Amino acid sequence: MIPPIASNFVAGETASEALDHVEELNARGVKGILNLLGEHYEDRADADADADAYVDLAAGLARRDLDGCLSVKPSQIGLEVSDRAFEENLARIVDAADCFVWVDMEDHDTVDVTLDAFERHARETDGEVGVCVQANLKRTGETLERLADCPGKVRLVKGAYDPPAEIAYKEKSKVDEMYREYLTDMFEKFDDGIAVGSHDPAMIELAQELHDEHGTPFEIQMLTGVRESAQFELADEYEVYQYIPYGSKWFSYFYRRIRERKANALFALRAVVGS
Repeated sequence: MIPPIASNFVAGETASEALDHVEELNARGVKGILNLLGEHYEDRADADADADAYVDLAAGLARRDLDGCLSVKPSQIGLEVSDRAFEENLARIVDAADCFVWVDMEDHDTVDVTLDAFERHARETDGEVGVCVQANLKRTGETLERLADCPGKVRLVKGAYDPPAEIAYKEKSKVDEMYREYLTDMFEKFDDGIAVGSHDPAMIELAQELHDEHGTPFEIQMLTGVRESAQFELADEYEVYQYIPYGSKWFSYFYRRIRERKANALFALRAVVGS
């Protein structure tokens, strides 16, 4: 059972609980992006099992007529087993899902294989697949040029991984600067499919200004348990998605959320002291 403090960041251990969470969000105007927790599988059977779970999860969204989609990690569905395992499981999920499918971006050494898979499926499905790109990587400008004419969506995040300094920006101020630059380029050059993956009010405000200037459609994506009141307020005017992790592997995810931001740590401490 997930303790109350962790349940602020994780929707539950079962698919049923995750789908219930999407239903609650939908009632308040927010859409859901479901992610079954798990990554870095080296056994094909584990990767296949989670791919099966995603196929079932998509069926659950359709059966309950919920406004949501999926987000999968390459290392979760076979990338560390083999490129073929990843490609076969991603194709199986995309083919079976009657909903949008996001492909998360992981470590820097998986960027090329992830982009290749995204482009192939985005073109084959006429844009029903999305990919995440990280503003802290120095190559991201070239990546966005490559993806500008590709159907599908691109989620811009600041980057939660820790790549080597020779290929990544390390200072927060520089990452913020590049995020603003990349976001501006996207609104100027993309016809559609921009996802602003950020809780930073300054970046969301910039996206609103760029939308007013260029008219490019966009959506806002935030995590479960972070600035949720802002999510509901923004949903009155913009398309807002909440990234919803769930599953039995909740502890490592919760631990990362607490370590990432001082505000999360203080939130957790207050909850423990007050319980």
